[in-house]
Amino acid sequence: MFVIRNRGAVATGRVEYGQLNVGDEVRINDGRTVKVDAIEAFRKKLDTAREGEMVGLLFKKLTKDDLAAGDVLTSTGYFLA
Repeated sequence: MFVIRNRGAVATGRVEYGQLNVGDEVRINDGRTVKVDAIEAFRKKLDTAREGEMVGLLFKKLTKDDLAAGDVLTSTGYFLA
C-alpha cells in the first residue's frame, strides 16, 4: 500500500477470484466499504481487473492509515490478496 499525493491510496495485489471493475465497492477486512476509483496494471489504466492479474487499486477517499500490508479486499465474495 502507498499513497499518491493529490490522488489517494493505492492497494496492490492479485485478483484471486472473478473480476473487479472501476466503480465497484470493496470491503476492507470485511469492514469498511469503499469505491474503487481506478485500476492499473504495469502503468496501464484498466476498466476491469480479472482473476490472476496483479493490479493496483486507487481509492480517493482513503489515507495511508486506512490500509495496511496483509489487508484483504472483498467484493461480492471475491478478494484481492
